[in-house]
Amino acid sequence: MKETIKKVPLRKCVVTNNQLPKQEMFRIVRTPEGEVVIDETGKTRGHGVYLSKDKKVVDLAKKKHLLNKYLEIDVKDEIYDELLERLK
Repeated sequence: MKETIKKVPLRKCVVTNNQLPKQEMFRIVRTPEGEVVIDETGKTRGHGVYLSKDKKVVDLAKKKHLLNKYLEIDVKDEIYDELLERLK
């Protein structure tokens, strides 16, 4: 019998443009209601972007306001702070 190799879903980081497995990234979503949330499940409805789970990447995204650009909404600093807190 042939073994089936399970395909690992890859996503692209909006900061580094590197493709990584979903588990190694944060998903940040702009919901239909206009809120910005960190998506734990990967199932939250809305427009989502991925960030590598790396302090330098989160810092750069914050400094250059990259989530504002990609989500087309003003992202509060608390979102970046929460991402950094989750990295600890």
